[in-house]
Amino acid sequence: MKKIAKLLALLSITTVPALAQTQTPNKMEKRIINPWQWQDKRSYVQAVEVKHVESTLYISGQTAISADGISSNDDMKTQLVKALQNLEQVIGEAGYKPEGIVRLNIYTTSTAELWPNFQIFQDWVAKHGIKQSLTLLEVKSLFETLKVELEATVVK
Repeated sequence: MKKIAKLLALLSITTVPALAQTQTPNKMEKRIINPWQWQDKRSYVQAVEVKHVESTLYISGQTAISADGISSNDDMKTQLVKALQNLEQVIGEAGYKPEGIVRLNIYTTSTAELWPNFQIFQDWVAKHGIKQSLTLLEVKSLFETLKVELEATVVK
């Protein structure tokens, strides 16, 4: 009886690690849900379902603030470009990629100023192959002199 117990113990020690090595982790899957087509022109999707996520990054609102913490006084176009650069930098520093963005919230103090520059955002989304859900809100004010803020959720 002791010999059988030792044999079973030995088998479990040698086979469990071998089984663990042959199992492959599930690859992240991202499914886009778009019941309609009109949002395609606006560079977003209605919903994103994500399965088998390794990790999730929740990013605070990124704005046109310099590396020294100084808020921009520039126009909407310049601030949007800087906010996108800052967002991309945070994503990269965390070891993620922009195409992993699944949700993006845009806050602006003026949609009237943002719309003429929205192609900059759409080009950035297209460049990175991003398919994200999106909310755009006009707010009364942002921090100091800021005009646009980008808040994202990124997965890998």
